[in-house]
Amino acid sequence: MAMTENALAIIRRLFVDRYDDLKARLTRRLGSADLAGDAMQETWLRLARTESVGVVQSPNSYLFRIALNAAEDRSRTERRQRLLPVEIESLLELPDPAPSPERIMSARSELEAFNAIVRELPERRREIFLAARVGNVPRQEIAERLGISRQLVTKELRLALEHCLARFKELKD
Repeated sequence: MAMTENALAIIRRLFVDRYDDLKARLTRRLGSADLAGDAMQETWLRLARTESVGVVQSPNSYLFRIALNAAEDRSRTERRQRLLPVEIESLLELPDPAPSPERIMSARSELEAFNAIVRELPERRREIFLAARVGNVPRQEIAERLGISRQLVTKELRLALEHCLARFKELKD
């Protein structure tokens, strides 16, 4: 199927709807839930930064490939960042640089913006978003806690993510 900007929205929705399954499959493939979780976060960021995609025959395979590539990129970066014992010794002699006041202010500002955006969400959607993304609570457990269906949890989470993404883009513009 040819991908347009609307089709990209479909890919993003598929990512949200199939998140648990995709993460479980990735965990099995990579052998690490932590690496899979990091890859899933990077996959979402890549999808958020993407403005359009080309032709995608299998959206599920497409998403899985993005996640695998994200995991491989992370592993490659970590391998490059490993230091030799001589390098470690020379670093131990250096003072630990603290973040600059500008960096601290920027991080606080970003956190405040995120909190404000999350507060804009309706109460139930906010609760679902925070449980799923901050608390890493499985969707089924969220559904049971709130007495709603897993599908509704998925829909609310998708709407929350779309809202946050749109608001972050507004803030950057």
